[in-house]
Amino acid sequence: MSSPPWWQRGAVYQVYPRSFADGDGDGVGDLRGLRAHLDHLADLGVTAVWLSPVFTSPMVDAGYDVADFCDVDPVFGTLEDLDGLIADCHARGIRVVLDWVPNHSSDQHPWFLASRSSRDDPRRDWYVWRDSAPDGGPPNDWRSEFAAAGPAWSYDEHTGQWYLHSYTPQQPDLNWDNPEVEAAMHDVVRFWLDRGVDGLRIDALQRLGKDPLLRSNAGSDRRHDQDWEPVAHERLRGIRRVVDEYQDRMIVGEVYLLDQRRVVDYLSGGDQLHMAHNFVFLHLPWDAAAFRHVIAEFEALAEPDAWPAWFLGNHDHSRIATRYDDGGSGQARARAVALMLTALRGTPFLYQGDELGLPDAEIPPGRVVDVDGRDPGRAPLPWRPPSLAGPGAGFTTGEPWLPLVREAEQLCVESQAADPCSTLSLVRRLGELRAESAALRSGDQHLLDAGPDVLAWLRTGPGERLLAAVNFATEPRPLIVPGIPGARHAVLVSTDPERTGTAVQDGTGPRARFVLQPSEAVLLELVPHARPT
Repeated sequence: MSSPPWWQRGAVYQVYPRSFADGDGDGVGDLRGLRAHLDHLADLGVTAVWLSPVFTSPMVDAGYDVADFCDVDPVFGTLEDLDGLIADCHARGIRVVLDWVPNHSSDQHPWFLASRSSRDDPRRDWYVWRDSAPDGGPPNDWRSEFAAAGPAWSYDEHTGQWYLHSYTPQQPDLNWDNPEVEAAMHDVVRFWLDRGVDGLRIDALQRLGKDPLLRSNAGSDRRHDQDWEPVAHERLRGIRRVVDEYQDRMIVGEVYLLDQRRVVDYLSGGDQLHMAHNFVFLHLPWDAAAFRHVIAEFEALAEPDAWPAWFLGNHDHSRIATRYDDGGSGQARARAVALMLTALRGTPFLYQGDELGLPDAEIPPGRVVDVDGRDPGRAPLPWRPPSLAGPGAGFTTGEPWLPLVREAEQLCVESQAADPCSTLSLVRRLGELRAESAALRSGDQHLLDAGPDVLAWLRTGPGERLLAAVNFATEPRPLIVPGIPGARHAVLVSTDPERTGTAVQDGTGPRARFVLQPSEAVLLELVPHARPT
């Protein structure tokens, strides 16, 4: 079996730079702080680190409003700091993926300042400008992704036209119908790949394809403001051609569509995305049948070589331990998710703090920062117990830009590193298992029928047969897999801290004695019974 590419081998770890580690004591995370904690990523066994935007920005939308696509905002450091981070990561065998925002810029970007200066400016058509509707209102009925922003159009008094913004009014949409815009953004890609960046996470990819006629959504069976065919895929293929000018690079797309068939379309043909973030998966309820259906549907819809990207946490959503909490089950389910993501065929994406089982933080009204209520999942990482390190919990020596979680004393990195039963120790072990197992990295996958509350699947590779199972019930469930008779199992890892021992036992046949505890996930090595001589 040939070695898979780097982006298939292990987990990709998302760093939200404002909240990872503060290197200068101003209360905001930065590149210097990240560079000082790269051993933490190495201990997790991650293959790559993905950085949310660190580009020059007024920070209206936490850096996704970019004022210079080719420089670093001073709050995070300098371009030289980023070069140093790339070198430090590469020295540890960790690849670097940057968050690229091609759909829009900041309204403070020089391109937009020129565009709104005059209807005759050469860059006027670099953004989407239109006259008022006959009633004097916005050109159509498109709405911003942020409810607080309302319509996706803002009126510019100076030039007497409306400009399009899919997010905040401070994030005007670039006009990809203009070949000059497309060429300029391709040059941005080359700028970062030339500096040694290994891959790009493409933000809001589905927004690059809009109906050129800007027709309203009302009365239509499809949206006109995103995922417009064939425009979206043509533009993605153009981006891929640029990336393919370089060796061993990768693009993963934020394809925020809740139709898995449409998501899979962005992987087809081998000339679009390498991976697509699957938000159908992220929005699933805690239900074994729901997860099984989405995994099976992906396999049925996707081409054989299409590679999944599985994730259940990121900077835009409530944390796993909070979102799936039910009667105090949040921590146990966060541990089960860590095993599930590691054992599924595909690349696991971990959001910083997932390895600690962090819940959402409580944000008092006076400390709210985000326009769309996403602060609770963006709270800073606790590195040391506050009782030892002060209120910054090792994240900062200053005042953290957002409050930390109340459980920082117990859930911080230092406390969990000292506990062999902690979530951090579990995630480190899972990283080791994936690195050791060809079956987990690139082996075949077969979903199993294991009962209504249990999700189970088989991973196979040369000389390996591994069985993964997750109990979604709040009561114990037997692990019964009639399709795999005549085998014994060794417990490689369990998410239940109370389970001890890894001895080989009988237990995968129709009379299974292996019982999964509530919210427990396990990874078992299947061992054939010895044949009599």
